[in-house]
Amino acid sequence: MTGETNGLRSRAWFGATGRTGMAHRSWMRNQGFGQEVFDGRPVIGIATTWSELAPCNAHLHRVAEAVKRGVWQAGGFPLEFPALALGESLLRPTAMFYRNLLAMEAEEMMRANPLDGTVLLSGCDKTTPGLLMAAASVDLPSVMVTGGPMLNGKYRGQDVGSGTHVWKFEEDLKTGKMTQEECYFAEGCMARSNGHCMTMGTASTMACVAEALGMQLPGSASWPAVDARRYEIAQEAGRRIVGMVEEDLRPSRILTREAFENAIRANAAIGGSTNAIVHLLALARRLGVQLDLADFDGLARPVPTLVNLMPSGKYLMEDFCYAGGLPVVLRQLAEAGLLHSEQITVTGKAIADNNAQAECFNREVITTIEEPFQAAGTGTAVLSGNLAPNGAVIKQSAVSPHLLKHEGRALVFDSPEDYHAVSEDPDMDVDETDVLVIRYAGPKGYPGMPEVSNVPLPTKLLKAGVTDMVRVCDGRMSGTAYGTVVLHVSPEAAVGGPLALVQTGDRITLDVPARSISVDVSEEELDRRRAAWRAPEQKYKSGYAWLYTTHVTQAHEGVDFDFLTGSRGHEVPRESH
Repeated sequence: MTGETNGLRSRAWFGATGRTGMAHRSWMRNQGFGQEVFDGRPVIGIATTWSELAPCNAHLHRVAEAVKRGVWQAGGFPLEFPALALGESLLRPTAMFYRNLLAMEAEEMMRANPLDGTVLLSGCDKTTPGLLMAAASVDLPSVMVTGGPMLNGKYRGQDVGSGTHVWKFEEDLKTGKMTQEECYFAEGCMARSNGHCMTMGTASTMACVAEALGMQLPGSASWPAVDARRYEIAQEAGRRIVGMVEEDLRPSRILTREAFENAIRANAAIGGSTNAIVHLLALARRLGVQLDLADFDGLARPVPTLVNLMPSGKYLMEDFCYAGGLPVVLRQLAEAGLLHSEQITVTGKAIADNNAQAECFNREVITTIEEPFQAAGTGTAVLSGNLAPNGAVIKQSAVSPHLLKHEGRALVFDSPEDYHAVSEDPDMDVDETDVLVIRYAGPKGYPGMPEVSNVPLPTKLLKAGVTDMVRVCDGRMSGTAYGTVVLHVSPEAAVGGPLALVQTGDRITLDVPARSISVDVSEEELDRRRAAWRAPEQKYKSGYAWLYTTHVTQAHEGVDFDFLTGSRGHEVPRESH
């Protein structure tokens, strides 16, 4: 037979007659599967980003085994397949450079194979949005299973957070507060189990965002990677995906405008990473959902920060989990009228129903809306002005209060490397009132929009006791980082955005309460500089780097490829036999 039969795509492969069906079934049987698996049960693809080159995802092959148990229990046929593993800790120039490649690869694998539904296994921060983007474009029933955070880091009697303490230890090393030997020892104390960053960095943020979107089972964002309950919930996801196939519960039914609004508000409540913005914008465009950069400011303003986690707070994901996790946050948002409570999720139930019984077990970690960790309006702010006509963002919870409004002299560097080359010079012409401008670090410029915006302060200032200064960049920063850093300036310098026209000595004004970032240069002078500006030479003439730099969109558009917007569906490809 050909085409879809009994509502299952896989029957076009395994239910076919003649040599076509014989070929599909017989080659699968070389793995030891008996003929009974071809009886019409749903075929579930398990997309795993496991790799030893992606340390945060190195345990996902074990998570996949738990998912398979659940699929078998529910009467499905599980088949694991690899998807591009992206680890921010090793990949150069940045894992973000390859997020779209993962999304494109996974999309085509899902569409081209005999799958009725998929379970998406992710960990390090770009794998979660990449797989969600792929699933949205194919629109087969899908559920996300993130790999979970590492256990809390422990160093000399204190909790240390991955990423966050990298920046702290680097500063201590430069100022002589820590020796190199102590740093080596601390490295092993910081990352002491499988899992992704246990701070509220981008990996933890995107796990929570996936749950708030309704694409991950309730409570599953925060279980530590090595906790047995991480594997229990993976097994439950395997059972649930079979039910989703039977119900035809697809991403397009779950990922509505209301779901994105829920995710934005949840991100504000957890003090989540600014990187969630580019990922949600890209995902929305895959679905045709109208979402703009301004939404991230407007929707977040009434939401207080409820979660006291590094880098903005004190605790870590393990503490968040044991305090009750994201369900506690979502319940409070729902009860305060800050959530679309009826939005459907992968459970088949409304998001408020999923979390109605959530209890908090530690109010130091998860505070109340009445007495929040940080007041409403202190989340991520979206800035505009003549320096960022299409917007820029700043994480207010990571900002030094005295720098929320600041004017200073621009010190301009055309790459992070240019800055690093002089940052340790004791005679560097810099003081704490200056504004460090790091440019050509955007999507096209670097390429890949790396996490370089939070450059360390000049050693001269660190030794003088300065702990923060304003930095402006068209790149990103790690969700584990902190400081007064204006990010995602759009349009970027590499395409002729105003950041390319700034000169050392110009005055830059940052006014976060007024949501503005501007350079004190007349429009006439900017026009003169623009006429003299020349775009950097295109370094890449072929290969993926050429594809990326030719087709990537700007930060305010999600940094996706321009040809991947929209959903392409899951139509069965033509038979080749």
